Amino acid sequence: MPTKPCPFCHLGPERIAGSNATGLIVRDAYPVTPGHTLIIPRRHVGSFFDLTPEERTGLLALLDEARASLERSHQPQGYNIGINDGPAAGQTVPHLHIHLIPRYAGDAEDPRGGVRWVMPGKARYW
Repeated sequence: MPTKPCPFCHLGPERIAGSNATGLIVRDAYPVTPGHTLIIPRRHVGSFFDLTPEERTGLLALLDEARASLERSHQPQGYNIGINDGPAAGQTVPHLHIHLIPRYAGDAEDPRGGVRWVMPGKARYW
């Protein structure tokens, strides 16, 4: 059975919002909030834990750059930053990508717990 090509290894230039030697800034194709952005390494690597120290530094610099851009263009009131690392964590594209999700007042009824809601029965700890 043929495997599908990696969607992050073959991005059109119109999708790229920024870059450095290590990675790319890309607007999410299926955004959960306005401005939802992905930070993607140039090297095809599945896990954050397989990055080199230099790649981690480069990707975190892109995360800062993407945030600065969103501050100018969308003025969010907060952010969720997340990585689905491995199928058990919900990773569906086997190329590492960091989600930078802008958050806005009122975009969720009760945003407390943030990323803890990946496990809904455990999210409410207060």
